Amino acid sequence: MSIFINGQKCAGCRKCVEVCPGNLIKIQNGKAVIKREKDCWGCTSCLKECKTGAISFFLGADMGGKGSVLSVDEAGDERKWTVTAPDGTEKTIVVNTKESNKY
Repeated sequence: MSIFINGQKCAGCRKCVEVCPGNLIKIQNGKAVIKREKDCWGCTSCLKECKTGAISFFLGADMGGKGSVLSVDEAGDERKWTVTAPDGTEKTIVVNTKESNKY
């Protein structure tokens, strides 16, 4: 499990650096980069904090993802989780963040 950081989308805000529990992300030349991909725990904290959509999470075969990539986009009260398969097809789940923790 690991993340991918798209340097062209990264704004260098450091939010991902601050939330990474493994201290695996650093800022280099004004952009976020992962220090050691193999050490990524897959917690997706950075993914949820990235407001520019620069961070994606690889869903490996061990998780049933078969190489798919998970990305997150947030707009207002909605968080959109999109899974992109290797063939380019996408599946999206939209969660209302105000309603998501109601029991």
